[in-house]
Amino acid sequence: MSRRKRAVKRYVPADPRYDSQTVSKFINSLMLAGEKSVAERVFYDSMDLIEQRTGQPGVQVFKQALNNVKPVVEVKSRRVGGATYQVPVEVRPDRRTALGMRWLVDYSRGRSEKSMAERLAAELILASKGDGSSVKKKEDTHRMAEANRAFAHYRW
Repeated sequence: MSRRKRAVKRYVPADPRYDSQTVSKFINSLMLAGEKSVAERVFYDSMDLIEQRTGQPGVQVFKQALNNVKPVVEVKSRRVGGATYQVPVEVRPDRRTALGMRWLVDYSRGRSEKSMAERLAAELILASKGDGSSVKKKEDTHRMAEANRAFAHYRW
């Protein structure tokens, strides 16, 4: 973290198919080893699978899933007088979406379906309904923050 100036937020161009910056950021987080065309193909294939399985527009399911996964509070370690406390803090909006995207991608990769497009589609469908591993991760994060609410006065 720089001590001088605040880092400038870079502009992320919208994706060509849905004209959405959120989708473009998600594709970037899905990408491995700089292979963006592979990540785009995986994402768009999963959107097609979602439309076949649910009958709803894929982007709508994706945005609903992302909203269900975004955390509102998290815990941060704070050292006070030799003891380390888990202090609950509110999550900034840009970090909120970044965490949600990261969790969706991570838990999609951990699933057992054959192709990555199928894994991603299944995780997004479950997350849009409020189920799935990524939503469980959010609930665990919230539960941890709730359990450590007593240390909220150590917030800085």
